[in-house]
Amino acid sequence: MPSIFTKIINGEIPCYKLAENDRFIAFLDIRPQAKGHALVVPKQEVDYIFDQPDEVLSEMLLFARPVAKAIEAVVPCKRIGLAVVGLEVPHTHLHLIPINQVSDLSFKAPVDISSEELERLAAQIRESLS
Repeated sequence: MPSIFTKIINGEIPCYKLAENDRFIAFLDIRPQAKGHALVVPKQEVDYIFDQPDEVLSEMLLFARPVAKAIEAVVPCKRIGLAVVGLEVPHTHLHLIPINQVSDLSFKAPVDISSEELERLAAQIRESLS
């Protein structure tokens, strides 16, 4: 059964897309730990990040870098934290989370953010990527 991320990649489920190429997609998390929390997902569905081929691991970080910089340009924070949890969805993904302290990466209760705010934020980040 395809993961929710595969359904997003295939256009079966909408997302707040930030960036996309032939191998990866980045979009805002709809249950964010902070405003601007985004996910970077390879289009090929592989559950465990360390089962990915070497080139996918390196290309995923290179794809994530401009997305992280764009989020940082839009969302006030000290930096963008990177987390790989991998238990909540069986599809490799990186969490890019605006942080101001280490505890901001604790995966506490999600931040309440409206769909309208998510759309505005996604538009601002996409514009920053340009």
